[in-house]
Amino acid sequence: QVTLVESGGGLVQTGGSLRLSCASSGLTINTSAMAWFRQGPGQEREFVAAISRWGRSTNYADSVKGRFTISRDNAKNTVYLQMNSLKPEDTGTYYCAENLRGAPSYEGSRYDYWGQGTQVTVAL
Repeated sequence: QVTLVESGGGLVQTGGSLRLSCASSGLTINTSAMAWFRQGPGQEREFVAAISRWGRSTNYADSVKGRFTISRDNAKNTVYLQMNSLKPEDTGTYYCAENLRGAPSYEGSRYDYWGQGTQVTVAL
């Protein structure tokens, strides 16, 4: 059983930055695609970013392109989400997810493991 633990959330002003981390308890994540999703207040969960097993391919939601960067350190079994130029609409709970089949996808149903989430609040 794999456990994903997110950290790095918090309260930030509009225009500020946060860096989220997701640590996996699995033996290794280097055969898995990893992704970040988020769920805003009263909203459904939505895709944010995904990264292939070796980091050569990344995908982003249009709403975060140019502001967010997903990266990974397989040696540390950790995935990151650098979030810059934050907006109030970025507020929500951010979830890390792991796809054991190694294919990055925007579809949440393709991911096998999920973290508990970390809260990001962007104030006006």
